[in-house]
Amino acid sequence: MRPSRSSDPHVRPFGILVASIVLLVALDSGQGHVLSGATAFSALQTFATLGLVALGLGLTMMIREFDLSVAGMVGMAGCVAVLTGGERPLLGLLLALAGGLIGGVVQGLIMVRLRLGSVGVTLGGLLTFVGIAFVLTESRAVTYPNLRVALELNNRVAGLFSIRSLIAFAIFAAMAAVIGYTRLGRDIIAMGSYRQGALIAGVNVNALLVGTFAFSGTMAALSGALLSYSLASASPSGLSDVLVPAAAAAILGGVSLSGGTGRPLGILAGVLTLAVLRAGLNALGVSPFVNDMATGGILLAVALLEGPELVRRLRSRRFG
Repeated sequence: MRPSRSSDPHVRPFGILVASIVLLVALDSGQGHVLSGATAFSALQTFATLGLVALGLGLTMMIREFDLSVAGMVGMAGCVAVLTGGERPLLGLLLALAGGLIGGVVQGLIMVRLRLGSVGVTLGGLLTFVGIAFVLTESRAVTYPNLRVALELNNRVAGLFSIRSLIAFAIFAAMAAVIGYTRLGRDIIAMGSYRQGALIAGVNVNALLVGTFAFSGTMAALSGALLSYSLASASPSGLSDVLVPAAAAAILGGVSLSGGTGRPLGILAGVLTLAVLRAGLNALGVSPFVNDMATGGILLAVALLEGPELVRRLRSRRFG
């Protein structure tokens, strides 16, 4: 699924987000369940959990790679933070981030040095990180004794936000500026569009690949650590289901598996779309499987609209 290269890559992702909100409001029939502070806060909490993972994964997709290991890193980092950050939560957070950074760098170096594909390497990373988490926790859930930190992370800010969601928004804004206004951002787009051409143009593709996976690992670790702090517990397998929604959010945000497309703010819109759907459908009282069906339907619609044959036919009708 390769998004069309329109003049503004944010139009489609934010259009899908607005359409999802309008649909949920219409289904609510004026009951006020969807347009409530509780629903908005729930959606933003989901965004805080999923957003940073989707951002890191999306950047690896933008350079035509894929980081399967984020699912294992989220759980491992959460376990590290809970086990080491009882009295010093900042220390636990830093150790979790260090684990994410090192894990990403090691995987990137393996790809560069041995010229291996990212899927095989990060699948090994996924299994390794999950195994480390099981060893650290002795295959059991662990509790976080510092409830003050958990409460602070879950407290509402301005009625809608939390510290976790504000951190996620800040990182998205910073990455949007980097991708949109710096040479690093242009190099990432060039590498994903045509790696050989980027290499000829002087882009250090090896360093960029290692750096992108380091960023992805760090974002997954940050998300896992903050979530585990907020839940006051961690489990070696409790957060392993984050990969599929993160990939779905990136695709909804305009990122393509063939690389070279997508922007951080588009990914933000994709994550918000999934978060709004989940919170809105829960507010309407529908069964959980409906959320998966709705997400799948949107992804299928995006795939059909971006299919080359359909695009060709639409253009032929428009100009023919």
